[in-house]
Amino acid sequence: MPRLANRLMIAAMALTLAACKIAPTAEVQAARQVGASGAGPVFDPDKAVDAIWAAKVLPYLKAKAGDFVVVRDLAAKNADEAGQKYGYRAKEGTVPWTYVVKAEGRVVAANTGSRAATIDVDVDGDGKADMVVQIGPALRGTALRDSLDFVSFNAFTNQIEYAQFGKAFNARVNADVLQALPREKLVGRSVTVLGAYVLEPGGKPPLVTPAELSLGAGS
Repeated sequence: MPRLANRLMIAAMALTLAACKIAPTAEVQAARQVGASGAGPVFDPDKAVDAIWAAKVLPYLKAKAGDFVVVRDLAAKNADEAGQKYGYRAKEGTVPWTYVVKAEGRVVAANTGSRAATIDVDVDGDGKADMVVQIGPALRGTALRDSLDFVSFNAFTNQIEYAQFGKAFNARVNADVLQALPREKLVGRSVTVLGAYVLEPGGKPPLVTPAELSLGAGS
């Protein structure tokens, strides 16, 4: 009897875990294509991002974004309150919030000597950098993916797919927005940004990954 009871308990636990698994979203499923060898479906991260970019991602970011100065100041006082209003994190605990912000400012420095190019942006008008905005083509991190409350790790087969999906957001932004940006005479120009970031240690200006970015005239 004890053995039978143990077997029944294990079976019940297995059924519970199976029921808790989150099914892949329609977009992730649609991004799976049969490989050339016919061995099985192959995940296409770029196709998955394309399927949701205009319909879900941009509307979500625009609705969620807070004014950068407001978000920055609130996060300095209470990171959780700022995150609940203007951000997202996948689970509780030590995982940092990813904040979604919009900002208008002026470029005070440009670092374009490498593929991981950035611009320093003064938002509050004091002449100092308040944020560092990535302009690529190489973009660090997965802030855009991590800011979305409708994206779940459980929708992917493994960590590799999830990482590829995060990188595909950066590739989409680079193709749509960043690769057309000039690399010279950036300092002094006005800039408008919609993007996401996590807090940098030591009070450094946050590294913002843009979803939208436009440059205006110089000062």
